[in-house]
Amino acid sequence: MSFLLPKLTCKREVDQAIKSVAEKVLVLRFGRDNDAVCLQLDDILAKTAHDLSKMAVIYLVDVNNVPVYTQYFDISYIPSTVFFFNGQHMKVDYGSPDHTKFVGSFKTKQDFIDLVEVIYRGAMRGKLIVRSPIDPNHIPKYDLLYQGI
Repeated sequence: MSFLLPKLTCKREVDQAIKSVAEKVLVLRFGRDNDAVCLQLDDILAKTAHDLSKMAVIYLVDVNNVPVYTQYFDISYIPSTVFFFNGQHMKVDYGSPDHTKFVGSFKTKQDFIDLVEVIYRGAMRGKLIVRSPIDPNHIPKYDLLYQGI
């Protein structure tokens, strides 16, 4: 399903997307096209892209093509989904130690739709961090890896 969504292939394209997407949530899925969990997430993203077209833009980013962002967002696990609004990185409290990205795949399409709606409404009110509407049982559990400490 990853062929249904647009891809950003270099740092310049990611920078341009972050700067140019206005008044919509920018969803960046960091992962690999041949990874099974990434393909599962891509399927959910592709099925919801049309429904969310008025409030979100979704792009796929290969972690091997943009090592600068992979390191900047500390993407140790794939897939990881990062959200922006008007060039501002949006943080989400998932009840996990990391608020900067969603790690893993969403369990259902509705979980992703609800999350984007909450981020969009919060961002329109000027918030930089919002609380996740996703059921805590649907959020993958993981431990943070700190590399190079």
